[in-house]
Amino acid sequence: MANGGDLTSIKNGSDVDFYIACTPCGEDNIRVEADKYCVECQEYMCTTCTRHHGRPKATRSHKLLDKDAVKQGSVVATTTKCLYHSDRDIEMYCEAHDMVYCAKCIATEHRACSGVTNIEEIETTSVQQKELERLQNDTRNVQERLALNDKNTQKNIDRIEEQRDGIITKVEGVEKSLIEHIRKLKREAMNTVNKDYTSVKEEMKSDITLIANMKVEIENASSQLRTFSSMDAGQKFVQMKLIQQTVNDAVKVVEDSEAKGSKTLCFTENGDLKTSIMTATFLGHVNTVTENDRQTAQSIYKVKSKKEINIKMQNDRTTCSIHDVCQLQDGTIILADGNNRKIKRLDMNYNIKDHCDLGDSPTGICCTGQNEVAVKMYNNKIQFISVDSSLSKLKDISIEGGGYFGMAYCAGELWISNGNTGVNVYSLSGTLLKTISKGINEKIFKSHTQHIAVSGETVIVTDNSDGAVCLGRDYTVQRELRDGRLVNTKSVCVSSDGTVFMSGYCSHNIVMFDKNGKCLGELVAKHADLAHPLALRYDDKRKCLFATCDSSDNMIIFDIAH
Repeated sequence: MANGGDLTSIKNGSDVDFYIACTPCGEDNIRVEADKYCVECQEYMCTTCTRHHGRPKATRSHKLLDKDAVKQGSVVATTTKCLYHSDRDIEMYCEAHDMVYCAKCIATEHRACSGVTNIEEIETTSVQQKELERLQNDTRNVQERLALNDKNTQKNIDRIEEQRDGIITKVEGVEKSLIEHIRKLKREAMNTVNKDYTSVKEEMKSDITLIANMKVEIENASSQLRTFSSMDAGQKFVQMKLIQQTVNDAVKVVEDSEAKGSKTLCFTENGDLKTSIMTATFLGHVNTVTENDRQTAQSIYKVKSKKEINIKMQNDRTTCSIHDVCQLQDGTIILADGNNRKIKRLDMNYNIKDHCDLGDSPTGICCTGQNEVAVKMYNNKIQFISVDSSLSKLKDISIEGGGYFGMAYCAGELWISNGNTGVNVYSLSGTLLKTISKGINEKIFKSHTQHIAVSGETVIVTDNSDGAVCLGRDYTVQRELRDGRLVNTKSVCVSSDGTVFMSGYCSHNIVMFDKNGKCLGELVAKHADLAHPLALRYDDKRKCLFATCDSSDNMIIFDIAH
């Protein structure tokens, strides 16, 4: 609809010139001179439109002025409709609420308010210039804030769209890794059944051959018995003894065969695996976090007590050096002893239960399944190990950066520190998926990358300096965790509530950060027992913190609480 307040004349060279044209007719490209002006609609109208305007109930009461009165400026202000009653004009001002209302609002909602005044009684001089300027500034500021908010909201929409796509990719990755693992188990089961089938079949074929030969010997013996009448006594004695031996041998063959019984190939499915998959109700959690949620204050941990446990074995060839620690879902703790080239499993009382010799120094360890761990080796290999009634080696894959500390498992991927370059991301089959080393303008990490921890969707990588870099699952930098009290940071772990613990190799301390990256101070200041810490691990089951040190036969357990 055209703006009726526009006083522009319409003169385009036609035979008819109008000083002011009818607004409704103009919308239909019809040029008719206006006679009246509607204050409420803010439109000029010709005689015909004026007549029609007065007929509907909705516009019957509208105030109409002569167009000349509008031209001469006699209309200083038009009536404005109430925000709450659209059929009523604003007539009153409530000083208590500093707002204008219609008479109905005053009668129903503001009867008890003081300072209720009729608009016509308010002197225009009371509208101060400073107040007008303030209102103009407020209006301009809120316009800018609305524009900025709109821009930020659109950015947020774009960002959550990317996050949605990332989550979908991750879900597909989980599906792929599960399918690949099940196919791997299937191949292993097929290989086992074929191997057992071949072995049993060959054994039974050997028995058939043995029995066939024995049948021939017994047949020959039977033939010899029929020729005894032509033999002298001495010959009969000799042949009888020989035939008896043949019979004895045949009986033994039959008895041995009967003792073996029939062979049967059986398959007993892994009920735990099937139950775990079939009873699972989700692949992972999807949740939305707002800025206000992230600003929630986080409680600070304090050390209640500490103790040391000896983790040296009798057959260890030298002083222990636990390069990394991991924990299985059932709470089992496994240590990677670099100096003694083995991993060690602890029982629930932190006593060494068993171990697995690796043949080379482990530099990292992480849990990759309910009963499986991956061990990063100095010889640029990842050795997968089954954790069951015993520790047994599975497959291995080749990687880069085996000589550096640091490895973590995140959503079907292995994130591996490779020193100067940064971090390599591998699939479980050994395919290099991504190398993370530099940002758009500069390098991401301050120094050599070291230990890695996973917290939800965030992968935290220490870089042997004053903290760590937090990366998203899309491999981009989220934030940095830095504090000057950390010197040569190597180890990092995360508690169940998102608190990040990092230790400084040369500062001999442990510093805490909340889940938003704010430093919470030192959990452990420089400590004589914490000389050159190498690995940290938060025990979710017992709510304590493990710390290991370079060239030490002891592991420190800090009992911590808020």
